[in-house]
Amino acid sequence: MAWWIWVLGGLVLLLAEVLTPGGFFIVFFGAGAILVGVLKGLGWNGPAWAEWLVFTVLSVVALALFRKPLMRRFSLGKSKPVDQLAGERALVTEDVAPGGVGKAEMRGASWTARTSGAVALARGQRCLVESVEGLTIWLRAE
Repeated sequence: MAWWIWVLGGLVLLLAEVLTPGGFFIVFFGAGAILVGVLKGLGWNGPAWAEWLVFTVLSVVALALFRKPLMRRFSLGKSKPVDQLAGERALVTEDVAPGGVGKAEMRGASWTARTSGAVALARGQRCLVESVEGLTIWLRAE
């Protein structure tokens, strides 16, 4: 195969990684294809089966060596348990009277909200999450 086909294929695979919520899988195959394209461009003229073998080995070895460090580096794959949401910020979407119940939005989800202080929380106000009990967040004004 021509060197530019390998590079083009690698770029398509890198684009696919960006467009899909994968988690660093396709990127290594894209890099492997680009590396084979660079080798071909530098004058390596191996048989087609050797190109595919180098592509496969490079991709799988890179996947095995670099995926976990990249996942750690970008903090992907780790979600906070609900009970560790204290300290996050929420937006009040429905007024919350002292001792009353209302609604707030946090991380794109609607939550039942209660105020932990004696101050009413108005719609549109940003608050801090003090604790979480089931699907209810306890808020205090910032």
